[in-house]
Amino acid sequence: MVIKVFLASSSGSTAIKKKQQDVVGFLEALKVDYTQLDIACNEENRMWMRQNVPEEKKPANGIPLPPQIFNEESYCGDYETFFDAKEDNTVYSFLGLPPPPGSKEAQQADKADIVENGTHTEETNAEENLDDSTQAHVEEEEEQEEEDLQSEEEEELRQLEEQDQQGSEEEEEAEVQEEEEEDLEETQQEEAAE
Repeated sequence: MVIKVFLASSSGSTAIKKKQQDVVGFLEALKVDYTQLDIACNEENRMWMRQNVPEEKKPANGIPLPPQIFNEESYCGDYETFFDAKEDNTVYSFLGLPPPPGSKEAQQADKADIVENGTHTEETNAEENLDDSTQAHVEEEEEQEEEDLQSEEEEELRQLEEQDQQGSEEEEEAEVQEEEEEDLEETQQEEAAE
C-alpha cells in the first residue's frame, strides 16, 4: 500500500506550504512509504484528487485544497484530519496502515486489549497519566504553532492591504499632479492669448 499525498509545489499560500511540509515531514519521521503528487504541474493529478475527495469532505466552494491524503484509492483525509490523528497518536490507523511494533499507536492498541481483558488496569492508568502530561505539552506546542501560523497569515494580509493603499495614494498623487499641470497649461494659454 502506497500513501499518496497531493501537494501544490507552487502554492502562493504560506499556510498551505506549511501544512504540506508538516504532513510530509511527519510521514518521513515515521518512515512511512509515500508518494508526492503535484497538482500544480499535473492536471491529471489535480482532477483525480478533486474527483476522489468525498463530497461531504469538500469545502463549501467544492474545491479541496492540498494537502489531501489517500491510501492507494481510499481517501484518508485532509490536513485537519491528519493533524487530529497526529494529536491522538492514531496516524497509522488514519492512513489505513498497521502500526509498527513499539510505536505509540501499537502500545495504545495493546493497552486497549489489556483493559478489555480486565488485567493490568493500574499499570495502564499510570502510563496514561504520563501520556496525558506529555500529550498536554504537545498540544500546547501545536496550539502555539497554529497561533503563529494565523499571525503570519494576518501579517501577510496586512502587508497586501498596505501595498494596495500605497498604490491608491500614488494614483491619487499622479491625478492631482496631472490636474495641476493641466491648470498651469490653461493659465499659460490664457496669458498667451491676451
